[in-house]
Amino acid sequence: MIVLCKACGTSYETDGTHPDHCKICEDERQYVPATGQEWIHLAPLLAGHSNKWKQHQANLFSIQTVPEFAIGQRAFIVRTPEGNILWDCIATLDDATKALIASLGGLKAIAISHPHYYTTMQEWAAEFNAPLYLHASDREWIMRDSPWITLWEGDTLKLTAEVSVIRLGGHFAGGSVLHWARDAGVLLCGDILQVTPGADAVSFMWSYPNMLPLPAATVSDITRRLGNVKFTKLHGAFEGKDIPENAADIVRRSGEKYLACLNADPKAPGRR
Repeated sequence: MIVLCKACGTSYETDGTHPDHCKICEDERQYVPATGQEWIHLAPLLAGHSNKWKQHQANLFSIQTVPEFAIGQRAFIVRTPEGNILWDCIATLDDATKALIASLGGLKAIAISHPHYYTTMQEWAAEFNAPLYLHASDREWIMRDSPWITLWEGDTLKLTAEVSVIRLGGHFAGGSVLHWARDAGVLLCGDILQVTPGADAVSFMWSYPNMLPLPAATVSDITRRLGNVKFTKLHGAFEGKDIPENAADIVRRSGEKYLACLNADPKAPGRR
């Protein structure tokens, strides 16, 4: 029987009772709610939630659970001549979503940015007979095995001629983004990069809910490596977190600002 953590959406296989703990939430990059850990079985989740779709451009769709569940992230479908890619994952795989994805041609592969978005990835992979690519550095956070899981290593995984997954680290050791080399380039970043409320900057954190920053060397490495990637559009993990133009330049300037704040002299005028 499948049970999900209501705080992070991670799914666990149980004998009918819920687990005592959620390993994902007990890690400092997530949190255990002050009211305690709560659980929900898959059937009642599906009974009370559904998915909404949005088309961002030709051949790029986002899928998001409503009402919001757990972390509230969205997944994306990238359509390519070689097959469709599901980027990141959400817990709710409802009948309408199954039918819509099947009508689009199914899935060639699933790739996920980091463990907070693993959710019910095993059900998605089994439903569409799609290999599930996770970075090997994050293997300890896989709470349920699946024959569809493929652990990849290194810094780049090419899924199609147009689509590559790039490991940047930071938020998690295997933290990755998806690069779609179409037109001037699109970057799907999960929250390895977090789009700020004004959608004119990004930030970089080790823990977003607990507001713990990344070290300067890590942010410098992330921005240096993205400096070699061509993209003008960027889509983050959450609704409205989209940068429609000049995204590469915005990421570069955001990294410079982040490093300037970390390295600033605390005794300089205007600082306390």
